[in-house]
Amino acid sequence: MEKLGSGDPQRIGTYRLLGRLGSGGMGQVFLARSDRGRTVALKLVRPELAELQHFRDRFRAEVQAARQVGGSWTAPVLDAGVDAAVPWVATGYVAGPSLHRIVSGRPGAPLADSGAYGPLPERSVRILGAGLAGALQDIHRAGLIHRDLKPSNVLMTIDGPRVIDFGIARALDTVADGGLTRTGAMIGSPGFMSPEQVRGERVTTACDVFCLGAVLAYASTGRLPFGSAETGAHALMYRIAQEEPDLTGVPVDLVELIQECLAKDPAARPSTDAVLERLGDTDTAEPWLPGALIAQLGRHAVELLDAEDPEEPEAPTGPAAHGPAASGQAAASPAAPGQAGVPRAAPVPPAPSRPTPPA
Repeated sequence: MEKLGSGDPQRIGTYRLLGRLGSGGMGQVFLARSDRGRTVALKLVRPELAELQHFRDRFRAEVQAARQVGGSWTAPVLDAGVDAAVPWVATGYVAGPSLHRIVSGRPGAPLADSGAYGPLPERSVRILGAGLAGALQDIHRAGLIHRDLKPSNVLMTIDGPRVIDFGIARALDTVADGGLTRTGAMIGSPGFMSPEQVRGERVTTACDVFCLGAVLAYASTGRLPFGSAETGAHALMYRIAQEEPDLTGVPVDLVELIQECLAKDPAARPSTDAVLERLGDTDTAEPWLPGALIAQLGRHAVELLDAEDPEEPEAPTGPAAHGPAASGQAAASPAAPGQAGVPRAAPVPPAPSRPTPPA
């Protein structure tokens, strides 16, 4: 977490900002705390997007739908200022690093500084896959498609993975052809996009299953299954659409499942029900991650408890002049999935009982 900059707001709605968590195509993400003591991740939309009415309309609809998503494997949408001068949305804060941060280092590398560990053992990957499949079921049941499931959108906690940034990414699709793609509005991330996303075809829930396969391959090996973008984004997208994935290093018992998830034809990919069945019984009382990672996650949670509220400035600074429109007004009453302009996903069959996250 970084300290707030001189141009950052001190408060948004009823939330006091504590620091910067990062940024993305939609805007800045802050760690914040409500007046009642709830810690949240608060995403503030980029000002240039806030000026587009069609983006605002879609953002409002997606927030309403995302508030319908529940379950044990996602970060819930808690509050939103969809009509603020600069819209924002607050989700439950997950006290854990991203899968990308954990896997991006060398196996056995020191954890203290970078937080990197390296590829995960097979048992951890299986439990990771079960948690992600359960999260996708909750998201699809709400009529949403994530479309950007990637290691940086998977947070790792002591009792299992959590998926963030679901549903809201679709709002960016309304501006993807309007000249903003060069500043980050492209939907999906190179290396974790499905062939149908690359080809600009209709996207279904099978898109998320493809991304799930790519994430599990990365978690097992520390490599992207279709290579990096160092040779160019267009070359990477060609490999995704036309070539077979490189699954060297994936545990033998997981290769077939990941291959099927990465099928070029969406209809050939397994459902999330089938993924859960194939992963087998992952319910166990034992820690789901290696001991060194469990210790790191504990330290991460302690750091959160030590985070103090910054002193209130004498006068508002920077974008705090969001004014009364950012006064903490929540989104309108949640819309039923599929209405208010939210495209309904393809019907998803009822989910079997998902594995209970280890204590």
